[in-house]
Amino acid sequence: MASIEGEGTMSGTRKGTSILNNGLIWFGAGVSIAEILTGTYLAPLGMAKGLAAILLGHVIGCSLLFMAGLIGGFARRSAMETVKMSFGRKGSLLFSTLNVLQLLGWTAIMIYDGALAAGGALGAGQTVWCLVIGGLILVWILIGIRNLGKINTVAMAALFILTLILCKVIFFGRGGGVLAGEGETMSFGAAVELSVAMPLSWLPLISDYTREAEKPLAATAASAVIYGLVSVWMYVIGMGAAIYTGVTDISQIMVKAGLGMAGLLIIILSTVTTTFLDAYSAGVSSVSISGTIREKWAAVAVTVIGTAAAIVYPMDNITDFLYLIGSVFAPMIAIQIADYFFLKADRSGLSYHVPNLVIWVLGFAAYRLLMQVDTPVGNTLPDMAVTIGMCLAYHWLLKPRLAAAGAES
Repeated sequence: MASIEGEGTMSGTRKGTSILNNGLIWFGAGVSIAEILTGTYLAPLGMAKGLAAILLGHVIGCSLLFMAGLIGGFARRSAMETVKMSFGRKGSLLFSTLNVLQLLGWTAIMIYDGALAAGGALGAGQTVWCLVIGGLILVWILIGIRNLGKINTVAMAALFILTLILCKVIFFGRGGGVLAGEGETMSFGAAVELSVAMPLSWLPLISDYTREAEKPLAATAASAVIYGLVSVWMYVIGMGAAIYTGVTDISQIMVKAGLGMAGLLIIILSTVTTTFLDAYSAGVSSVSISGTIREKWAAVAVTVIGTAAAIVYPMDNITDFLYLIGSVFAPMIAIQIADYFFLKADRSGLSYHVPNLVIWVLGFAAYRLLMQVDTPVGNTLPDMAVTIGMCLAYHWLLKPRLAAAGAES
């Protein structure tokens, strides 16, 4: 297999990634300390309503993840290259830049959370664990995505076994916590949106992997389904820990469970396998900004900066960050879905596509306004419906009238 530096799309002489490889990558993305911590936020709803919110949110989010991955898989383009198909070559630079920034943010958050949990489980300082986790991510990057097959298989098998142990401890242990569902302080719609937000954060990344798939449809479906199931599992672990043990700190859960080294392995492996995807995709997106940038070394730079940020800045609450991601990327993918699946349009030959950029701004504003409204399905689905509606209305109704008016004048 070629190294991570095999940039661009598959060539005719190079074998693409298998369904299994894609599935393992997204299993690793789903097993995440950040997802467990986000699940703890849903505990005020109680188990029944919280589970319903998690499932509904993931059905919405992973359906969008599937469509985004399908565009890249069929077009054989990276995620940010597919954005050019709707916004033009230069218009896409806005989203490439925003994507690199959100991936840098995720890299720092994941390293921070992993180091905090590892330090709580086995001691040593935050700085030490940030450096350890950051160093392991660099190893993953330097090995390269195409050479990670066997390593990923071993890592995923270990994570699977260890998370089963964690589930047993939380749901079948003696517990002793207080049911957090009493005195509900979170609405169902807000819980749905927090469940949508995590798969939504992967939308600008999935095509970086499906573009290389031998069988794009099957690989994309496997990626979205596996990620969705694992992410639901992680959310439920976090919510269950908060409800049944009365503890929201995952490191303390592992300490109380006596997991020791097993707990440390869960923390480190899950952080490395997830954060590797963030750093790698930041490198891919950087190439869309400038062709002189090398994917691997951009990913290395993002990891180093993210590690430094994790050491310096506190990052304990990520809900505002998740909502910001949703407001940026929900209308973006809505326009891409409208263009690719309904309008069959490819605008990558243009420098800018101003109408779609204007519609995106309106979609962004609509999301921020919808945050003030409590709907049972969260903000993303209504915002995407509005944005797709604006896109189709312009291209099917308004554009022909404007063209006719211009011809008459």
